[in-house]
Amino acid sequence: MIIVTGATGHLGSQIVDRLLERVAAGTVGVSVRDAAKAAALAERGVRVRAGDFTDPATLQHAFEGASQVLVVSAAIRGAGAVAANIAAIDAACAAGAKRVLYTSHQAASKDSLFAPQATHALTEEHLARQGVPFTALRNGFYASTLGHYIGAALETGRLVAPQDGPVSWTAHADLAEVAAVALAGDGTLDGVTAPLTAPELLDFEAVATILSDLTGRTVARVVVDDEEWKAAAIGRGMPPQAADFTLGMFRAARRGEFAVTDPTLETVIGRPAVPAARSSPR
Repeated sequence: MIIVTGATGHLGSQIVDRLLERVAAGTVGVSVRDAAKAAALAERGVRVRAGDFTDPATLQHAFEGASQVLVVSAAIRGAGAVAANIAAIDAACAAGAKRVLYTSHQAASKDSLFAPQATHALTEEHLARQGVPFTALRNGFYASTLGHYIGAALETGRLVAPQDGPVSWTAHADLAEVAAVALAGDGTLDGVTAPLTAPELLDFEAVATILSDLTGRTVARVVVDDEEWKAAAIGRGMPPQAADFTLGMFRAARRGEFAVTDPTLETVIGRPAVPAARSSPR
């Protein structure tokens, strides 16, 4: 049985949908924190069981009978994220999975300026040490992240943010399809994958230009100092830790950590990637 974790989340739900286009529902199981939220999958014939990375005892039942497990990285910030991911990987191996997959990131690195990348790097290292075939899906930066900035920019005509750098913004839909291919395929994505990205690099200056073209209204890119942006964000109600987390993304972007593209994603899905202009909310 193929087990997918986080199957009610933005990425996990799309992975299951794409997987069900390729394999029978009876061969798919999902591990979710709240089984009631996956009732629609159960109605389609998918096995639904409750499992929580932060309560590893629950994963034994959730992963029972697994031939493969896709661990969708924990939506947790800080040191707890590594522990949660490792707990899921260990549970998958204990369940007898012949292959374990993990949704990593294109910029996974222990010295990244963006905290999640260290989490991914440490998780990848643990996964590689388990002695089972594995795939670390080095996903591109989610294009949906742009939605946090676009709404205000369209309201004010100003895209205000710290200095950034080019990013290969990539659609959830494309990454979900790659994961489904990896689960249903022939192992061509074994090991740590190449960066799974869209082919276009965009910084916020380019995003502002695209918004202007799409709306017919000028959207100006306004660069502000890091601490000025942080103070304003906190003033709007953002917790200080969240502000620091977000600043890490900008600092990593301007260091060039996300300025990478690779053709692997388009080769795997057999079509052009969804452009950021169509994949991010507006």
